Amino acid sequence: MTEPNKRIASGMRPTGPLHLGHYFGVLDSWVALQETHQCYFFVADWHALTTEYANPRRIKEFIPELVKDWVAAGLDPEKCVLFQQSQVKEHLELHILLSMVTPVSWLERCPTYKEMREQLNAKDLSTYGFLGYPVLMASDILIYKPSGVPVGQDQLPHLELTREIARRVNGMWGEVFPEPEAVLTTQAKLPGLDGRKMSKSYGNSISLGGDLDGVRKAVSGMLTCVKRARLKDPGDPDECNLYPYHVLFSTPEKCAEIDAACRKAEIGCGECKKMMSEALMGFLEPFQQRRAEFDRNPGLAWDILEAGNVKAREASRRTLEEVREKINFIG
Repeated sequence: MTEPNKRIASGMRPTGPLHLGHYFGVLDSWVALQETHQCYFFVADWHALTTEYANPRRIKEFIPELVKDWVAAGLDPEKCVLFQQSQVKEHLELHILLSMVTPVSWLERCPTYKEMREQLNAKDLSTYGFLGYPVLMASDILIYKPSGVPVGQDQLPHLELTREIARRVNGMWGEVFPEPEAVLTTQAKLPGLDGRKMSKSYGNSISLGGDLDGVRKAVSGMLTCVKRARLKDPGDPDECNLYPYHVLFSTPEKCAEIDAACRKAEIGCGECKKMMSEALMGFLEPFQQRRAEFDRNPGLAWDILEAGNVKAREASRRTLEEVREKINFIG
């Protein structure tokens, strides 16, 4: 039995196939948390609209694919609530109420707002929805009154904004929301194939559900250690783009062996890539086998979401009724 005060809420946008960075940055933490907490994990399809509003039709295609990845990664619908954000309308009502008390200056100072506008400069993000998405995020979180939210270091400003909104509401309307604490996720050092941050937009990621032959080919072309211009040049695993993958997928003994051999130029980068590729297959093949079980039941992902939607509506409705009573919007 989970303790009632150990509740977690978090979501993920359905904007495309998940890659290894998503797994080690988010999913593995979620899988662990479902064993110790009461977890609400949602497909954030409204959030996907903030950047994909010009071509929204594909969002629905990605929703079941996201659920398949979640379950294949180890999330169990019997242990956590998996649901679709847009099917729980209470999120939207709380978003409207929170937007009434959130100063615009709080949103404009959000570092992620500025960073994403710079990174996605090919898209027009000068919209109300994009500016205000942290308020929707606060609604997604606070409506379940969680004690914690799993986040990386780069997401702490967003969570702090949620906590500020909770404090402002509690001060104006009376105590309603606990201020959720950050549950910091493990930040595995997993660069993209080209050495930059792994990202779908950069085209440098390894998809969890990608064709395995294609993955092997991608690994064979990976950037390694720039110090090794020639085979006889000693390398430095600490500066190698490939070695962090060995840390995650190879045994500690194999990592120690590779580290020593690289520094002495006793192993070439091509051989190192082949060893890493085989270790990576040992992770991806079971994942994809679990994912393939959905092919025998195409509607299973939607069934999982609908069952979770019912539970999420029940929990969020209780919170919203309390908020309405505080502001005298009952009856």
